Amino acid sequence: MQRLTYAIVLASCIVVQSGLSQNLSNRPDSNADGPAELPQIYVNSALKDTPAPAKTVLVKTKEELKSALDTAVCGETIKLQSGTDFRGNFNFPAKKCDDAHWIILRSSADENELPPEGTRITPCYAGVASLPGRPEFSCSSNKNVMAKITFDSRGSGPIRFLNGANHYRFIGLEITRDSPGTVTYNLVGTEEKGASDHIVFDRVWLHGTAQDETTRGIILTGGRYVAIVDSYFSDFHCVAITGACGDSQAIAGGIGDQPMGPYKIVNNFLEASGENVMFGGGPATSIPFDIEIRHNHLFKPLIWAPGSPGFVGGTSGKPFIVKNLFELKNGQRVLFEGNILENVWGGFTQVGFAILLTPKNPGKCDVCAVRDVTIRYSWVKHAGAAMQLGNGLSDTGFGAHEGSHYSIHDLIFEDMKYADCFHCNGDLFQLTTAPSAPASLWLHDVKIQHITVATDRARSGWSIAGPVGQQNMTFQDNIIDAGTIGHVNAGGGATQCYFQQEVMKGVLDRCWNQYHFDHNVIMNALPKHKYPQGNWTTGGGSQVGFVNWNNGANGDYHLSPKSRYKNKASDEKDPGADVDAILKATSGAA
Repeated sequence: MQRLTYAIVLASCIVVQSGLSQNLSNRPDSNADGPAELPQIYVNSALKDTPAPAKTVLVKTKEELKSALDTAVCGETIKLQSGTDFRGNFNFPAKKCDDAHWIILRSSADENELPPEGTRITPCYAGVASLPGRPEFSCSSNKNVMAKITFDSRGSGPIRFLNGANHYRFIGLEITRDSPGTVTYNLVGTEEKGASDHIVFDRVWLHGTAQDETTRGIILTGGRYVAIVDSYFSDFHCVAITGACGDSQAIAGGIGDQPMGPYKIVNNFLEASGENVMFGGGPATSIPFDIEIRHNHLFKPLIWAPGSPGFVGGTSGKPFIVKNLFELKNGQRVLFEGNILENVWGGFTQVGFAILLTPKNPGKCDVCAVRDVTIRYSWVKHAGAAMQLGNGLSDTGFGAHEGSHYSIHDLIFEDMKYADCFHCNGDLFQLTTAPSAPASLWLHDVKIQHITVATDRARSGWSIAGPVGQQNMTFQDNIIDAGTIGHVNAGGGATQCYFQQEVMKGVLDRCWNQYHFDHNVIMNALPKHKYPQGNWTTGGGSQVGFVNWNNGANGDYHLSPKSRYKNKASDEKDPGADVDAILKATSGAA
């Protein structure tokens, strides 16, 4: 990330409880999912838990807003006149607030003019009926009932939390930038080397402009107890070659010299050209922990893809820098559940992977790790590749602390048409450890189970490399395409476990001391691939027995009662994803 020192952001919501958080209905009794430990703390963000019992103040100008922030007492509600544009950079000072006395900033619109609590806001509420290339809003009204806060300078803004800021909640606001032709780094953040806590963003629209560079919406660095719920993020992007920034996110965190977490990111539309959500990638002295990311729509507009109809890039005509949809470089106890991820391609430093788990130490983050990550009950559409799990050294030669304990199950990847994907490599799963990595950084304790990959043909099902003798890898009960070449050498020469191994069983035997690779339905497999016993090889998707294969796009991926693989998984369920569980978890996410 570039220029992250401009903002180290917030913290979160209310009183933390070890029990259920709002809308978290699927938390298991056990605090583990396979090899991954689940979050221990869930941020509670309900309105009833952020009381503001003191007076209400109405502000109509930016001067009045600045004065109200300076003089506010804990428990006040500051109403910003709806339809008004408050232009400038606004500092949120530290107050001695507590869980019973929050400061709420909200639009002055009546409560019934905003979507009800628990419902995602859209730009409709700012009077915008549609955005090109985005899903329809289904507006019932185009009346502008939001108040706007606009950054009109250079650097980062318009919202900056001063060190010690706490117990702030935002409702029904549009937060954006102006100053055409300049780069804005963070719309929301905490002052450099500062810390903040107990902050909630609820039903807000954060956005850049269509062609300017806006690096990110919210930077969570240094924040404790942060909730971002029911909100809409759009137009966060950096421009290739001619631009001033190199990476962009709707929400980012996992760097800095303050404690980080817990975080709640639930029921948002999240759009960015780089990574829609990313943790890590810069200097840090701690690991962000207890991260809940659920029921979001992570989206990149296809009009950003070079050569697409209606293409939109920077004012120079160069495209935006596109990387991935979700990436972790530093984080522990992460639950990623019930999300819809849509549209990603390659062409820059990435090759179209939807999800990356790749611990990184750029040189000042010896503690950085990616550990205890659960990714489940989610749906990925229109990507060039599925997942990259990669433990390696940074470009500067430093190694992170660890990358391990991943539980990945019940995911559907569909319409994975790498041949028509801009600069994608078409390798569905990349499982790699750099051969030069220390043993502490070897990839281990990874379980990938009940995945359905629907594609008209991949280049390969697996890209594998690493030292000889890694531990505890499970790839089981999945439906996947072998690709035209089955598996590929991810690189490393004679020092890595792939060396001189031509068939899949040989690769697995040498790369992993302990592994399970069985009960998988492998489409388009060739005899020369030689998979371990206990797997089923078949032709294309039409031979698997799906209810409706539909060439791997917008199909029905239940197995039909007549499928020869019905109830044949290792747990006596169907191979592939639990479609019903995914539909339930993602209902209303897009």
